[in-house]
Order: sequence, then structure tokens, then C-alpha cells
Amino acid sequence: MTPAQINKKWIELQDKIAMDFDSDKPDVKVMLFLIGVQELGQGPRKFSKRQKEELMHIATCKLFSMMGFYELEGLDQDGWPHWKIVQTVPNYTLLEQELLLKSLIINYFEEEIN
Repeated sequence: MTPAQINKKWIELQDKIAMDFDSDKPDVKVMLFLIGVQELGQGPRKFSKRQKEELMHIATCKLFSMMGFYELEGLDQDGWPHWKIVQTVPNYTLLEQELLLKSLIINYFEEEIN
């Protein structure tokens, strides 16, 4: 996808999520949190600040696993997924990182949720 296509699909996804949750348009962090909750698979509940950070890490690992950078190791005793890095993630510029994350989030919602 081109940057213009990514940004168009990103806005469409933000609008859909905002409507589904009756909320403001989510930013990348909110999207990562939602993916983390989905991947944890324990349903919505109250999370501590630390758990929210861990959920965003889970989401990032899941997204980068779609590119072969991470691999799921398994679940811990509380059912939280743990990932291992299998290939070093290249150093991207901030703009490249943002576009890549948006693209991966879009793909996640298209492939994993629909």
C-alpha cells in the first residue's frame, strides 16, 4: 500500500472503531491496546498501568510476527502470551515506523477480526 492508501484506510478504521465503541477516534496507542486485549483473550476488564503497557507490547509483537520478526513462545500461568524475537527489526525513521504500524494494524483488523 502507498502512504496515501494507508492513511485513507487508517481514517476509515478509526471511524469504524470510534462508532463501534461510541468514542473518540483512537490513536495508534489505543489501537495497540485493543489488539492486546484481543490477543490476551480474557475479555475486557480493568487493567493496571503496567498491564496496559504489557498489552501494547503483546500487540506490537503480534503485529511484527506478521512480518516474521517475532514468534509466539507460549502462555504463562496467567494466560498472558510471551513472544521471542526471531529477526532483528530494522531501524525505521519515525514516519516509516508510524506508517508501518498503521499498515499492520489495518491488516490485523482486516484479517484477524473480520
